Amino acid sequence: MGQIELLSGNDAIARAAIVAGCRFYSGYPITPSSEIAEGMSRFLPKIGGKFIQMEDEIAGIGAAIGASLTGTKTMTATSGPGFSLKQEHIGYAIMGEIPVVIVNVMRGGPSTGMPTYPSQGDVMQSRWGTHGDHEIIVLTPCSVQESFELTIEAFNLAETYRMPVIILSDEIIGHMREKVEIKDAGEYKIVNRAKPAVEKSKYLPFDSKHGLVPPLAPYGEGYRFHITGLTHDESGFPSMNAEVVKRLQERLRDKVLMNRKKFDFFEKRMTEDADIVVIGYGAVARSAMRAIKDARREHIKAGLYRPITMWPFAYDNIAEIAKRAKHILVSEMNFGQVLGEVERATLGTDCKVHFLGKADGELINPSEILTKIREVMNV
Repeated sequence: MGQIELLSGNDAIARAAIVAGCRFYSGYPITPSSEIAEGMSRFLPKIGGKFIQMEDEIAGIGAAIGASLTGTKTMTATSGPGFSLKQEHIGYAIMGEIPVVIVNVMRGGPSTGMPTYPSQGDVMQSRWGTHGDHEIIVLTPCSVQESFELTIEAFNLAETYRMPVIILSDEIIGHMREKVEIKDAGEYKIVNRAKPAVEKSKYLPFDSKHGLVPPLAPYGEGYRFHITGLTHDESGFPSMNAEVVKRLQERLRDKVLMNRKKFDFFEKRMTEDADIVVIGYGAVARSAMRAIKDARREHIKAGLYRPITMWPFAYDNIAEIAKRAKHILVSEMNFGQVLGEVERATLGTDCKVHFLGKADGELINPSEILTKIREVMNV
């Protein structure tokens, strides 16, 4: 029958991680994500899992990566400054193809910034924070219910594609409380990583003969293999051979991009006949939902497009909208991080792109979006 509970976004993430099969959490407390660590510290010991508070954010993700290599589903959570510290290890997890879920509850920055105020300033960092060419999967919830559901999805994607997956929340979504419908555990689709079917002596951790995502053996079960952050061959040992490197880099790219449509999550509202479409995500999307309803009452044909999968970016979805709409209004709590991607997606169309953003720690409210809609539409 399931149950209904009143939870915060951060509480919902912790609860969902347990449902998804997470049995190890390591991290360091930081506002406004600390409730996730607090929740995991309560839940995990009761079911035989492990919670470790590490000495800093770097150690937090390092321990999660190490635990994942034993075959355990792992998670760590942080906010802006801690997310910055985690970037090198995120790159390591990408290169080593190690599943881990990373939650970033965004707050104002740069540096220590505004610890208790919201922001959406980490969108580009979530994509390009670690160096080198790489692909990443980033999910952005806009409600407490979605925080729960996307956490389970993040674990499924991490296990399916053998890679880190980021949940990009924000202070408002993390701390707001809403009704959450939690189904019985058996009703959720839970994905576990594929294990090798070859003899232990013949196992290669990056063997492309098994497809874009080779099976990952757990340490401690007799499989001996090497993991490195260096470019490597299929055995896991370093290689600088151009052909080997090319094959590796292209597979790491293709396993995400060639499967992108399977996790291209988004929401559209009243876009079919819209003259102006507002693009918003996270907490700002909630303001945008109200603004387009108010605009419709004023006979302005407004719609909403909300990216749920932030990365890989859905250029084709926005290009399709730009073929019909006259205007697109991007609204976000920063100075234009998604704006540039929308402008790229609309190149070659007659659709005009406009922007409403701020980085002062205040949520963009519905009246501000409605005012901008009126301005754009000359009403």
